[in-house]
Amino acid sequence: MEIISFKFPHSDLKSISADTMAEVLSGVYSDRLHKVTIVDCRYPYEFEGGHIRGAVNMYTRDAVNSLLGTQTTAGKRHVLIFHCEFSSERGPTMYRHLRSQDRALNQDHYPKLNFPEVYLLHGGYKAFYESHGDLCDPDSYTPMLHLDHCADLRHFRVKSKTWTAGSEKVSSRRHRSRIFPSGLDF
Repeated sequence: MEIISFKFPHSDLKSISADTMAEVLSGVYSDRLHKVTIVDCRYPYEFEGGHIRGAVNMYTRDAVNSLLGTQTTAGKRHVLIFHCEFSSERGPTMYRHLRSQDRALNQDHYPKLNFPEVYLLHGGYKAFYESHGDLCDPDSYTPMLHLDHCADLRHFRVKSKTWTAGSEKVSSRRHRSRIFPSGLDF
């Protein structure tokens, strides 16, 4: 499979396109993937206002850490796909957090990981919804900055500051990235 490079601030993360996500949901890769977990890192009011069918809402580090306690089946592919509204901040942060915790948990068994295959949804929920709204429940999109949710945003931002305390800020310089537009990295 050809890898397409383009400017993307998260060049260290593997990404899939909205079209590939739609293919995953429609079962195109079901013969190769045992399980797929779509991790929506948006705040609950955004998630309730519309999310990718089958996604789980995990917007805190503790919630993401709970994935590491799930049983994975040896030899079976369990793929994680992270995203937030644009996949520019919350989704990539949680992806990196999971990878860091997974490496620490398996430090004595390097290079073993509980989740060796993790992706970021390029463009996030907004891009996915714009091209595949029919695969969202409900078929709607509530942006983080929606005027009806100002109090919710303040509440969750305060919570966010507690779980990101001590984190290093990732450089916002643009880098070249890898995206797998027509399929997962097989």
